[in-house]
Amino acid sequence: MSITSAMYSAMSGLTAQSKALASISSNIANSSTTGFKGTVTSFTSYINKTTTVDEQVGGVIASNTRNINRQGEIQSSATTTNMAINGEGFFVISDASANGAIAFTRNGSFSADASGYLKNDEGNYLYGWKLDESGKITASNKTSTDSLEAVNLTSIKGTPKATSTLGVEANLPSDAETGDSFTTDVEMFDTLGNSHSVTLSWTKTADNTWSLDASDPAKSSDGTVTTGTMAGFPLSISFNSDGSLASATQDDGTGTMVSVDPSAISFSVGGWTTGATDSAVTLDLGTANGTDGLTQYASGDSDPSVGDWSSAQNGYAPGTLTGTTIDDSGVIRATFDNGETRAIYQIPIATFANADGLDSETGSTFTQTYESGAYQLRTAGDGKAGGIAAGSLESSTVELTDEFSRMITAQQAYSAASKVVTTAQDMLDTLIAMKR
Repeated sequence: MSITSAMYSAMSGLTAQSKALASISSNIANSSTTGFKGTVTSFTSYINKTTTVDEQVGGVIASNTRNINRQGEIQSSATTTNMAINGEGFFVISDASANGAIAFTRNGSFSADASGYLKNDEGNYLYGWKLDESGKITASNKTSTDSLEAVNLTSIKGTPKATSTLGVEANLPSDAETGDSFTTDVEMFDTLGNSHSVTLSWTKTADNTWSLDASDPAKSSDGTVTTGTMAGFPLSISFNSDGSLASATQDDGTGTMVSVDPSAISFSVGGWTTGATDSAVTLDLGTANGTDGLTQYASGDSDPSVGDWSSAQNGYAPGTLTGTTIDDSGVIRATFDNGETRAIYQIPIATFANADGLDSETGSTFTQTYESGAYQLRTAGDGKAGGIAAGSLESSTVELTDEFSRMITAQQAYSAASKVVTTAQDMLDTLIAMKR
């Protein structure tokens, strides 16, 4: 092995350790970067051949690799739309809100921009499956990223819901006189979300027997304007001698009173002047022989009245978005000021046969390659896909203590290689001096 060969070997060592130091520097700089995957430097001897005559030592090659599969620590975040994947897989993202190139990331620092799109701190848009009103994925082919769209929260509108159930709790005064009548009001919503007021009239017809009638609905803002036609009333209600609800009968439409379940009495409203479709409603007055709905006890007042009155119905007007929640399966739910909660998107998890084969665009953004294999879109927790932790972020995989140890090693190796260069230089100077 010649002096110049030694210098070449030493120079390759300097180059390799410089590359290692660059990797260490990048890791340390990104020790706080969300979802960052640290790199490690591998060294390979490219010539190291010994024969009986000579020894050929060529040097070393350094290569940096990124351990993409390594799990970073999951830390809590005050932003509810921040997400971390606990396990394998990646979020699907794009650098454009629509028709952008698809990429994959573990950086779940998503928050809504001015247009309502969820973007992470690298400016990439989060993609997900859109859900219909029943919470099902609308796309027919869920295996392709073509089935995904950029998640936008402000485009979600609150929808109205027509009243379909009405529950009533009240005490009808047993000390009322036969013929006495009392009124209470309930609110109902049609299919367009309009609010209507309905007056319920309670009339004592005999001991332990009452009649219930309902007025046609009227505008809640002006109770004098009739907005629809009520059908299914009057009802006859009887009580047991202990004040519990006994039974109910209803006109079958021919003038004949038939027995009905007091907890599931059907009535309808048609001819809405608002343009809404007809409503079918189930009235719940309580369980037969129970006290969970209507009761008949003495009021104890000189002027009896309906007591303990309350009503509940399941309709509502169109609401305004007030917030979102994300569960561990990646379902984003919108909440509205009218009490409505609706699933709007589901976040998929993309998995790969060899995630370490992905091409690194940045420290936390990757693209598919031949070595990684094709992506598979899964729901969180399905198969090898990890779960989603909302209000959390995955920290960098860089361990500073490891990086400092690597830095010391690289520094020592670099110094040693530089010493070889200076020593070889001294030997060459000696050789040249011999000629003089």
